[in-house]
Amino acid sequence: MSILEELAATIDARKGADPDTSWTAKLLSKGPEKVAEKFGEEAVEAIVEAVKGDSEALTAEAADVLYHLLVMLASRDVKLADVLKELERRTGTSGIEEKASR
Repeated sequence: MSILEELAATIDARKGADPDTSWTAKLLSKGPEKVAEKFGEEAVEAIVEAVKGDSEALTAEAADVLYHLLVMLASRDVKLADVLKELERRTGTSGIEEKASR
């Protein structure tokens, strides 16, 4: 099991946890719209660090982005396994071709 799969499982397990004792439960208790907003904030922070060229800060922000993406998926009951299957389906296909097929 990859670290992303482990993290997704932990997030899923925290869905019913007490929001006072779990950051993940607290995020999820605010609803999918707020979770998506938080993901967007984290993505912007990663963009800022990428533009600044600070690799260490970008690494930390990228970890935050991945965590918040997984929380956002969980808030809508989308499984990481399904996202990974979609990526697998796209493997070997030109990004230009894949984009044109949508």
